[in-house]
Amino acid sequence: MINDMATGRYLSTLVEGNINPMLLPAILFLLAGAMAFSTGTSWGTFGIMLPIAGDLAGATDIALILPMLAAVLAGSVFGDHCSPISDTTILSSTGARCHHMDHVSTQLPYAFAMALVSTVGFLALGFTDSLAVGFIAASVAFLLVCSGLAWLARRP
Repeated sequence: MINDMATGRYLSTLVEGNINPMLLPAILFLLAGAMAFSTGTSWGTFGIMLPIAGDLAGATDIALILPMLAAVLAGSVFGDHCSPISDTTILSSTGARCHHMDHVSTQLPYAFAMALVSTVGFLALGFTDSLAVGFIAASVAFLLVCSGLAWLARRP
């Protein structure tokens, strides 16, 4: 159905000339995260976003197909993990025997911090087309975020 609607081809015509293709992995990560957060399902987001990301990569820069698909997968899992209506979040809070929204509110700061790290990694990967540079950038961002969180925890 997605192929018949040509959603990916339509979006690629909107993207071409308006958005740098090197930004697409990070954009897809954030969009997939927002979609999975809103719907509470990573698998539904996979089904919608993976064909679109594949078509976008084919129409813009085929070398970015793996980073784009990885960004969709990572963003979907991130959004599902944070969503208060996700089955896994509900099961986690039930299994821990804690109030559901307490569980959600305590996991959000850590998940958003790691989403920031992932976004940095996807940006570096998109701009350099190098897994090593993307990994190094994400590792540096991780260390900075951990240092920042440790500093915040020590403040009175």
